[in-house]
Amino acid sequence: MISKGRFNHRLHGIDPAPWQGLFSLLAEFFKRSNSEERTYAMDSFPVVACENIRIRRCRLYPQTEHGGAFRGYVSSKRSYFYGLRVHLVVTGSGEPVEFSIAAGSEADVRVFKDLELDLPEGSIICADKAYTDYHYEDLLKEAAGLRPKAQRRKNSKRPMVAWEEFLSNRIRKYIETVFSGITALFPKKIHAVTSRGFGLKIVWFVLAFSIQCL
Repeated sequence: MISKGRFNHRLHGIDPAPWQGLFSLLAEFFKRSNSEERTYAMDSFPVVACENIRIRRCRLYPQTEHGGAFRGYVSSKRSYFYGLRVHLVVTGSGEPVEFSIAAGSEADVRVFKDLELDLPEGSIICADKAYTDYHYEDLLKEAAGLRPKAQRRKNSKRPMVAWEEFLSNRIRKYIETVFSGITALFPKKIHAVTSRGFGLKIVWFVLAFSIQCL
């Protein structure tokens, strides 16, 4: 039996392509299963690299090198964190089909624009106010046939009609359950000695949750 350190060393030596390929196969299966409903939800959740009081001593993402790039804010909890943020796209049943890992301070809408969004034409993407960008919504609708439905403020230029708001709230409840399912797989503390190792372990947790959805 090899040691935990040797096991981690061998895992890190594997090319990321197999993990990406496996997730892509699972995502394609989930999208085909969701071909009739064609509703998806997008949101993000934080993964803490260290406690706020220990930010200056964080070795994974040294503040002296990265500044405040990894210091993010969770509006629902009204609190700051230091680490990464996982942006996830799931089906209406809560099955992951696409994700991205970014620094904690990255704006949700900027990460949204970097996603491939390889979804069936006519799909509805429900999101919160942080993903609002009228120009990009129009571009997605015209170029890919996708219909982002971000929650609007009361004084929005494009308020959501009642049925769209009801659908968005119902679908977005699934993604909160997904976040709980993924973080339930986390240990009390994700042990890593390099930033690459920390990111890889998050990828494996998302992949493990996707396998559980089969």
